[in-house]
Amino acid sequence: MHELPITESILNIVISYAEKNAVKKVMAINLQVGMLSDLEDEWIQRYFDHLSRGTVAEGAKLKIERMPIKLQCNLCATLYEVEKTNIGDTVCPGCGKNDGKLISGREYHIRDMEVQ
Repeated sequence: MHELPITESILNIVISYAEKNAVKKVMAINLQVGMLSDLEDEWIQRYFDHLSRGTVAEGAKLKIERMPIKLQCNLCATLYEVEKTNIGDTVCPGCGKNDGKLISGREYHIRDMEVQ
């Protein structure tokens, strides 16, 4: 159910942008969501459909791109991608140590929008 406040936030950003830019209709919103996020695509769209009724964003399709999990080694600064299932067991490809910090994978943001 945590999708609801996040979806409200997304809609508020979209409506604010639309008002500032004289947008008549929002057709699609391209979101980037990290692989570690437990946000469910289906529920974000359902909540968006409900919340956007009567706004310029009514009927807009959310296009969700899942972003990879990236770690950076604390020892050698190598940046590398990991799979969700292996995040705790991953070693740095640069130095072979298991001392990485999370750089991305939990984020969500609006990449862009398709508007009229």
